[in-house]
Amino acid sequence: MREILLINPNTSVDTTAMMVAIAQTCAPNGYMVSGATAARGVSMILDAERLQDASEEVIESWKRHRGDLSGIVISAFGDPGIDMLRALTDVPIVGIFEASLFEAAQGDRPFGIATVTPDLADTIDANVQKVGLGRLYTGIRLTKGDPMTLVSDPARLEAALADAVARCIADDGARAVVIGGGPLGQAAVALAHRFSVPVIAPISAAMRRISALLTMSS
Repeated sequence: MREILLINPNTSVDTTAMMVAIAQTCAPNGYMVSGATAARGVSMILDAERLQDASEEVIESWKRHRGDLSGIVISAFGDPGIDMLRALTDVPIVGIFEASLFEAAQGDRPFGIATVTPDLADTIDANVQKVGLGRLYTGIRLTKGDPMTLVSDPARLEAALADAVARCIADDGARAVVIGGGPLGQAAVALAHRFSVPVIAPISAAMRRISALLTMSS
């Protein structure tokens, strides 16, 4: 059984388990998804400073892992450490940020982002420009309420994100909407087919992208 490592740059083992479960449902035949949880940091990345700090822990999580890997997924919205890790290993590496944006923008489709972290909004906007998709980006819509409180209540989180998605579509003209965050994975999957436009679940998008890369390299 070949292995894909999903790195959770947050310290929550429960979040890692949730993300691995989602990723495994999208894994190609013959591949097992394993999880690595950050040993240091925070249970949920809420601001740019913590996102930057997570880069080193992504590298350390990879170094702590033993065994041959076929691919790696970085499961934080912002892909911390991705360029550093790509310089250290030749295996395919995919971040949920870039994967979900590339999928949303297919066919020159205008897309928005719905998420829970207001203190990351400027960083997300800048990263969209960095990956070259600014001309298709309709903007970010944020949920109302404290992010940690929302994430602790799945039904409330899903409802809040649904409202943000609706605003991306109705107010901004988005024709696809990315759910921005690894810890939002379950809500993203639940919302994927509730709207008239595609709602991109980032972990699923990352797995589709790494599956394509693995197929190309085999």
